[in-house]
Amino acid sequence: MTGLCSGRVVAVTGAGRGLGRAHALAFAAEGAKVVVNDRGVGLDGSGKDAGPARQVADAITRSGGEAVAHGGDIATADGAASLIATALDAFGRLDTLVNNAGFLRDRMLVNQEEDDWDAVMRVHLKGHFLPLKHAAAHWRAEAKAGRTPVARVVNTSSGAGLLGSVGQGSYSAAKAGIVALTLVAAAELGRYGVQVNAIAPAARTRMTERAFAGRMAAPEGPAFDAMAPENVSPLVVWMGSAACAGVTGRVFEAEAGRLTVMEGWRPGPTADKGARWTPGEAGETALKLLARSEPPQTVYGAG
Repeated sequence: MTGLCSGRVVAVTGAGRGLGRAHALAFAAEGAKVVVNDRGVGLDGSGKDAGPARQVADAITRSGGEAVAHGGDIATADGAASLIATALDAFGRLDTLVNNAGFLRDRMLVNQEEDDWDAVMRVHLKGHFLPLKHAAAHWRAEAKAGRTPVARVVNTSSGAGLLGSVGQGSYSAAKAGIVALTLVAAAELGRYGVQVNAIAPAARTRMTERAFAGRMAAPEGPAFDAMAPENVSPLVVWMGSAACAGVTGRVFEAEAGRLTVMEGWRPGPTADKGARWTPGEAGETALKLLARSEPPQTVYGAG
């Protein structure tokens, strides 16, 4: 390894399994000290188990790195604050926050219960906002004290948040909200030395078993395992390092060996009457503009 993150302190949420675990181990391999957050909940957010976070932290220390486990609920103000406090107490600083925690309660919209909708919004959106808020408050105080940090935030969106996914209305909406939060945070926090980016990963985890059912099996033998979570982590580590200076407010897709810069909403074909349209005129003009526009990509699961 290159020591890309040597001396940095990184907090990763949802790091007990899957992508978060891969990120935590990859940061540690590059020299970072890691706060491994995970409540150890089930796929639907139920239950609690301190084991996964502790096991990842132990794996890092056995390999000669430094890590501590954190089992707080980062979708609460106290839990998010304690995540930042744990980094400061254990290692004296915080340089990078990777927001990754989440779970699924998939339903078609007509079958989605309000409690399930709220739970998904809570863990994904609130679970990104609160750690980001508390980390940003720390970094702002550092900047105002004349110690401007080289701080990084990596948020976790999804292809579902960029294109939509049938049966995942709540998850798609939450992941789309994370993209918007990323753009706002990048604009607001740059003055304090903070860069904020997002990743839309595709990999084999508990959460993707059904969505990627036809693509989940790893190839036999030593061939490249295209769906391994570890394929996503190198980009996350780079975004969490000082090496990505000047990159902020961007969204990347990462899957297998492919990296893609995602380009969001941009003005397309436009017509300006200079006055109010009638409904008929507006409709006729809208159809002409659509005929000149690029067709949208297909929602996952729709075709």
